[in-house]
Amino acid sequence: MATPFSPARRRWLAAGLGFGTLAVAGGVAAMRTRPWLMNPCHATLPDALAQHELVRGAWEGLDPAQVWDCHTHLAGIGDGGSGITISPTMMSPLHPLQYLQRLFYLNAGCAHEAPGRVDQSYVERLHNLMDGMAPGFKLMLFAFDRAHDEAGRAQPERSAFFVPDAYARDVARVAPQRFEWVCSVHPYRPDAVAALDAAAAEGARAVKWLPPAMGIDPASSACDRFYDALVRLDLPLITHAGEEQAVAGAGHADWGNPLRLRRALERGVRVVMAHCASIGEDIDLDRGANGPRVPSFALFARMMDEPRHAQRLFADISAITQRNRELAVLREIIEREDWHPRLLFGTDYPLPGILPLIAPAQFAAEGMLDAAAVPVLEAIREHNPILFDVVLKRHLRSRGKRLAPTIFETRRFFSRTPT
Repeated sequence: MATPFSPARRRWLAAGLGFGTLAVAGGVAAMRTRPWLMNPCHATLPDALAQHELVRGAWEGLDPAQVWDCHTHLAGIGDGGSGITISPTMMSPLHPLQYLQRLFYLNAGCAHEAPGRVDQSYVERLHNLMDGMAPGFKLMLFAFDRAHDEAGRAQPERSAFFVPDAYARDVARVAPQRFEWVCSVHPYRPDAVAALDAAAAEGARAVKWLPPAMGIDPASSACDRFYDALVRLDLPLITHAGEEQAVAGAGHADWGNPLRLRRALERGVRVVMAHCASIGEDIDLDRGANGPRVPSFALFARMMDEPRHAQRLFADISAITQRNRELAVLREIIEREDWHPRLLFGTDYPLPGILPLIAPAQFAAEGMLDAAAVPVLEAIREHNPILFDVVLKRHLRSRGKRLAPTIFETRRFFSRTPT
């Protein structure tokens, strides 16, 4: 376990402080144009917005039945029989940074004012948001496993939160026309392969990992049997890459290093690097274990450009528009059209509902978005953060380039079956 003054601990503290600073600074900016910091959670999207030319333009050229948001979080506090657990520190004002994070997350999911029914309210809000999406559009709902130690023992005391596979499965089963689900299985578990087989048999479309928070080293041989099972089942691995700022961790921050996923790729796994590793720095392991720290995105770009990974390495575009990303990174993702066939649409919901995190006005100031779109997008976000994310990303541009329509039609990637 890291000491209070270890490098790992300092990085996590900096991440928490960064989130808090971001919320405050972004909130000030937001309140100059809007009278609130917190999401007002308006329920019904007005016809004037639903039929706006920006919204119609966003769906133009897309088949909504092929558009699956591949990065949607389930959340709650475990008050509805869901099996969800959450770290006591996130519930305590004595830990203000994590406490603040929880308040923002639940506000973004519109479950913050529902004593005794937070879990239920979060799911009700998902249904409410889906009412405003084009018919056929789906959300892929994430489970989230506990942290485990190297011996495969669960560590609930070191787990920021836990969302059981069974809960994600059951929420999806209630409305299969709206939801798919993604399991989360820690590879060190003694029953990892059996749990993965069971999840696949029950319809899981992929596996979700967040290595620094869950205590997973993707480069460890302890993952090999799990990787082989993923290949056998033809299930992709959606895994965080780069720095993690939203969830406290039980492992090493460096376990988010994109290069550590080479082991999975070399064993034949289809790997989806969440967020295109668009934030943070990692050791350039190609220059040795003590190599220099370089932007995580640079390592991601290196791997994307390696021919040997062309058939197995993919990435989702969730979170890439957040304020804590460098604008140059977003521009490169938009402009690298050769990457687009391997990019997948995701929102990282509920984060698009945290008002300070994404600033449409900034993109307009940089010439990446029409200024007239800013107030429309802000109004959409107050009603439907998922639609906001779709519309924003469909209209962003950089030096004459846009994100390709194929990025948004992700169903083709996740509906494959074992061979």
